[in-house]
Order: sequence, then structure tokens, then C-alpha cells
Amino acid sequence: MSPNFTASIRIEKAGRGGKTVTVIDRLPPSQAYLDKLARTLKNRCGSGGTFSIGSTGGVIEIQGDKRDLIRKILTESGVPFKG
Repeated sequence: MSPNFTASIRIEKAGRGGKTVTVIDRLPPSQAYLDKLARTLKNRCGSGGTFSIGSTGGVIEIQGDKRDLIRKILTESGVPFKG
């Protein structure tokens, strides 16, 4: 069964006091799924983070520029993404 979503990875700095945050959005809007994935990403990245459900689906924010490591983790987990 293939997922019916494609996550988007980007960096944000605006409105965060100059700190960099890696944002993964367009994820399934499931509290349990987001909690499990956010926990995995935070542990593997060694960073803090949070998740929420927005208008475009689930959103996970990880502190710092962790794009390369997050891409690797999402690939290993079978999560389709772009960016």
C-alpha cells in the first residue's frame, strides 16, 4: 500500500528570533502518527521539536537545520517527501 501524501521539507527562520527550524509538513493529520514520527526524528536528530495539525495536514518542527538527516530518516521509514 503506497501512502497518499508527499511530505514537504523546508527551513524557516522568520519569526523565530533568528533560530533555524526544519519544518516537515503535508503529513497525515493523525495525532498518533505525528507523535511517533516526531519522537523518532527528535531522538535521531538529537534536537527538540514539536508537531501540530494544520490546514495542510500534519506539521513537525525540528530545531536546527537537520534536512540531510531528516531526508535519510524519512527514506528509511518509507515516507515520501520532496525538498
